[in-house]
Amino acid sequence: MIISIALRELRSMFLSPLAWTVLAVIQLILAWSFFTQIDFFFNIQSQLATLPNAPGVTDLVVMPTFEVASIILLMVTPLLTMRLISEERRNGSIALLLSSPISMTEIVLGKFTGIVLFMLIFITMISLMPLSLLMGTELDLGKLAAGMFALMLLLSAFSAAGLYLSSLTSNPVVAAISSFGLLLLLWIINSNTGDASNTLDQLSLLGHFAPMLRGLIDTADIAYFILFIATFLLLTIRQLDSQRLQG
Repeated sequence: MIISIALRELRSMFLSPLAWTVLAVIQLILAWSFFTQIDFFFNIQSQLATLPNAPGVTDLVVMPTFEVASIILLMVTPLLTMRLISEERRNGSIALLLSSPISMTEIVLGKFTGIVLFMLIFITMISLMPLSLLMGTELDLGKLAAGMFALMLLLSAFSAAGLYLSSLTSNPVVAAISSFGLLLLLWIINSNTGDASNTLDQLSLLGHFAPMLRGLIDTADIAYFILFIATFLLLTIRQLDSQRLQG
């Protein structure tokens, strides 16, 4: 049932012009960023040749492209998640959803899986650009894989938070704005002390994403994203369960 709900959500996204517009705009912006980084790399290539252990094309072209993608998707993900539940509440179809024999866990996991599948399409499209460089140069495929993995965890976290905030209101615009506000706060929150034990550093999305983007895969960072996703999914399930009991 989870897969059926996920495929239904994915299909409904592609029936909306918003999804196609977002895909096109993001791809255009990232293509411009990608070619800008390539031009920058060519301009400093002669200087890099004189440096020991100089950064390669993966560090100077691929990773900055993923960084730009993460910032853009921080702004875009709330637009994709805002309608997941709030739209059904506004249309009145939430009553049918809550009265169905399907458990709230299946509904939430199905909707979450649907948006994650959509994010996988994003990541695939983004990754095709750096992979095209293999025709003319060598890439650090380990760092590339780490960057894709980090981006997948980050977008899954964005989606889980957006899904929860979508369950709190019947207004998709309110859901989008509140999701963006929360994600932006968790993105920029940082003590800037360099102390890994600091609470603010532990809560920061960027603080856990940036090391993984550099190829430093730490189980603590993976655990952070898993707990982040699980927390917001459980909050969403609890929210819908309480609405079912009230209804």
